[in-house]
Amino acid sequence: MGAMQEVLVPDIGDFKDVDVIEILVKPGDTVAAEQSLVSLESDKATMEIPSPSAGVVKELRIKVGDKVSEGTPILVLEAGAVASAALAKPATAAAAPSAAPAPPVAAARPGTGGATRRVDVPDIGDFKDVEVIEILVKPGDTVAAEQSLVSLESDKATMEVPSPAAGVVKELLLKVGDKVSQGAPILVLAEAGTAAGAAAPQAPAPSMARTVETPIPARTPPVQAEVTGSGPAGLKPHASPSVRKFARELGVELARVTGTGPKGRIVLADVQAFVKGALARGATAPAAPAVGGLTVLPWPQVDFAKFGPIETQALSRIKKISGANLHRNWVMIPHVTNNDVADITDLEALRVQLNKENEKSGVKLTMLAFLIKASVAALKKHPEFNSSLDGDNLVLKRYYHIGFAADTPNGLMVPVIKDTDKKGVMEVAKETGELAKQAREGKLKPADMQGGTFSISSLGGIGGTSFTPIINAPEVAILGVSRSSQQPVWDGKSFVPRLMLPLSLSYDHRVIDGALAARFNAYLAQLLADFRRAML
Repeated sequence: MGAMQEVLVPDIGDFKDVDVIEILVKPGDTVAAEQSLVSLESDKATMEIPSPSAGVVKELRIKVGDKVSEGTPILVLEAGAVASAALAKPATAAAAPSAAPAPPVAAARPGTGGATRRVDVPDIGDFKDVEVIEILVKPGDTVAAEQSLVSLESDKATMEVPSPAAGVVKELLLKVGDKVSQGAPILVLAEAGTAAGAAAPQAPAPSMARTVETPIPARTPPVQAEVTGSGPAGLKPHASPSVRKFARELGVELARVTGTGPKGRIVLADVQAFVKGALARGATAPAAPAVGGLTVLPWPQVDFAKFGPIETQALSRIKKISGANLHRNWVMIPHVTNNDVADITDLEALRVQLNKENEKSGVKLTMLAFLIKASVAALKKHPEFNSSLDGDNLVLKRYYHIGFAADTPNGLMVPVIKDTDKKGVMEVAKETGELAKQAREGKLKPADMQGGTFSISSLGGIGGTSFTPIINAPEVAILGVSRSSQQPVWDGKSFVPRLMLPLSLSYDHRVIDGALAARFNAYLAQLLADFRRAML
């Protein structure tokens, strides 16, 4: 019976409380020296712990999901006599005639002080056709034994291939994007002279026999997935496995992302910033499966019935059509929303009074009618809001057709009031009432929903304090209105109750900047506070 050995997490640098993401062995397994035992993952690196010796796993001391640091027990290993002997004489085993053939070695070249050898991808377990994501050296570089040469990435792990010996890189035999497996040529290495050459027989065999996705042999700190030094021009920038995974999920090419971390390292915020910028840049391009260089992952297919009772309802035709348009507009237009409030205390009193006076007319004057008329006045003062983008040109419209969102049993519809600037408040109120009724009854004609230059979405009858309405392309802005409420407002001497109306103005940032949007909303609030201004 061999000696019992408790295997601990070795020196893993500054990492603490690292997640155990996979246990690669089980009790009863026979393991070789340097064979990977467990996989760990921090927010910066994926690493594996190798076995310090050959033997049989007797007991596991951790489980998936545990957090470990240096010195945490991993398992109990029974080291066998044969394994111990093999470990005691690594150089003899490597030199024995029965050992696996070494990579080809050329005669020593004058001036190099050592032999030239080809370095191949070592045993990387069950991984095949693994992508080369980074080349960490270039011809002419001097490398030390165990220094990382290339980074590989599969769908399960990020791994690095170490150099079997010290020397000088003479020639690269692969490039970024290549798919490699065990035995694939990596580069030609001119081994270092006397000292390094003497050490070479001991170093290569154990180093190259281990799984290279193990970045933390017990004798050295971990090799992180990102490289701290600058790589050759044109190679993928440095990023941790978690950032690479995040970028893959969004379809982002890391080569196009500028890193703001130490020495150009790409961090999570860099990928997020790239996505936001790409969406804004892609807004002027025609609709396509990819927007701003991003590809969309397939929609997740889930069998919901296995979790509980379900009921399936078909989307209405209107929801299908409006949903596709809303999705396009949200993705293609860089939205920004400016929120403000308007004091409508006096305007509401006027509305109530006019409704009493015109009760017999059958026309109910709504706040929406005042909003539409006030919006026209604001559009005339700020014509950029009454425009559309046409390539690199801005089309300023001299007509004012205002759309309003109507909630119907079948979904959202947007009837349009034509030539609103030429109609009075009562006329606008009458027309909005008629169009809203037709929308609910499904009697709107296509012409009733075309030609809009600006839209209003009012949730005042339902509730809420603010929201982000989606712009109705090809318009460049939309006004969202929430429920008004009584609030204490300071008049210079005391707090007085005032009826305040929340305004949420979404705008296309390609056409309108934040200052202009704030001015538009502030001016609209002034009009609603004193409607006489709308007549100026």
